[in-house]
Amino acid sequence: MKIKLICIGGIRDAAIATAISQYTKKIPFYWPFSLTAIPDVKAAKSAGTAKQKELEGQKFLAEIVPGDYVVLLDERGKELTSRQFSEFIEKKSVELPKSLVFLIGGPYGFSQEIYNRADSMLSLSKMTFPHELVRLFFVEQIYRAGTIMRGEPYHHD
Repeated sequence: MKIKLICIGGIRDAAIATAISQYTKKIPFYWPFSLTAIPDVKAAKSAGTAKQKELEGQKFLAEIVPGDYVVLLDERGKELTSRQFSEFIEKKSVELPKSLVFLIGGPYGFSQEIYNRADSMLSLSKMTFPHELVRLFFVEQIYRAGTIMRGEPYHHD
């Protein structure tokens, strides 16, 4: 199983980009991993947020193949502890023939088409965070999940 993280937008803060890079280099010691950043979609202001979400959704769907298990990072998703998240990934690594794909949406969330395609949803917190930080928090949690799975001394309960 491969883990894919697909996000809307780039990283403007160099320190955050460096931290993300540090974790994305470590994750492949546990699972094959890729991070895809889809360029920001700039819908005309008159088109509205629904159009922007629709355009972003089309770009997400172009990155997903049949058989992928798709998890949205969404405020309405299920909250897990780091240990539970590690168990989730470990279980999926046995069950899935393709990829475990996590999506981080744009500033307005996901289109209905993406919600319909999703297999599940996770929430990092009930709070709202900038998308750059969500990306950093999430790659750290994927790395942490690998260390938990292997019993390495990174995570402390």
